[in-house]
Amino acid sequence: MTGAAAPVHRGARLTRSARRAQLLDAARDVFAAQGYHAAAMDDIAEKAGVSKPVLYQHFPGKLELYRALLTTHADELVERVREALRHRGDNQERAKAAVAAYFDFVADEAGSYRLIFESDLRGEPEAAAVVDGARMRCIDLVAEAVTTDAGLDAERARLLAVGLVGLSQVTAQYWLDSGRTVPRDEAVALMSGLAWRGLAGYPLITGEEGPG
Repeated sequence: MTGAAAPVHRGARLTRSARRAQLLDAARDVFAAQGYHAAAMDDIAEKAGVSKPVLYQHFPGKLELYRALLTTHADELVERVREALRHRGDNQERAKAAVAAYFDFVADEAGSYRLIFESDLRGEPEAAAVVDGARMRCIDLVAEAVTTDAGLDAERARLLAVGLVGLSQVTAQYWLDSGRTVPRDEAVALMSGLAWRGLAGYPLITGEEGPG
């Protein structure tokens, strides 16, 4: 889901799934602009162009709506990382793709990343579980893909993946918050180069060989 939610006339008929998607778009815009605590269901209903009863038909309360939205965008981040790592030829390409996935996610005009990384509801256990779960899934993907050729055991592969995911997330956020003063492609190249210089210390393992 990208872009601002387009108001829909109250009389417009949508399928249940289309209405739900439209409500989530509106909620994303309101939560991103106001934060969880300041946002009201009235604001979300107005943004979506529906009555409050229609909103409550789909989501029994603000917390349930927020969790659904958080889950949607957490899944989006995981899918971006999965797609970025798919069919990459070697570890250098994989490292760059992983970093680029985070930069593209934070740069998305929908502002989805703020719901994941900057939520004022991060202390709520179920919301935190959604974010932590997405992070762990990204780490799993990177551990499997980036270290395929490195000949490392699972624990060491995962530790490298944690480092790459952490580097990607923190630097992408900083890049956006600092006004994108470094062009996106150059920023990705800088950070993936840093990651690759570390991963390059683990030589390609071929055939039946294991780590030395």
